[in-house]
Amino acid sequence: MADLKAAFAQAQIDVKTITKRPSNDDFLALYSLFKQANEGDVKGSRPGMLDMVGRAKYDAWAKLKGTGADKAMQQYIDKVASLLKTHK
Repeated sequence: MADLKAAFAQAQIDVKTITKRPSNDDFLALYSLFKQANEGDVKGSRPGMLDMVGRAKYDAWAKLKGTGADKAMQQYIDKVASLLKTHK
């Protein structure tokens, strides 16, 4: 568990070193996995139709409902590793 948290913290640092812009889907995946790992299932109501960015973020996070924090952390770590290989 401590190793996973350390790797998760390192992935948060490593993601900032990506030089090529990831796709919007990659950004949403990183956002939703990070939120799921730190806060659990999405809370609150879905943003309105005019808030397209907020709505996309909410929807991406809502798809992870029921995913445990450890699993979300590992998926975040894996996603960052994948992006580092293709976006440096």
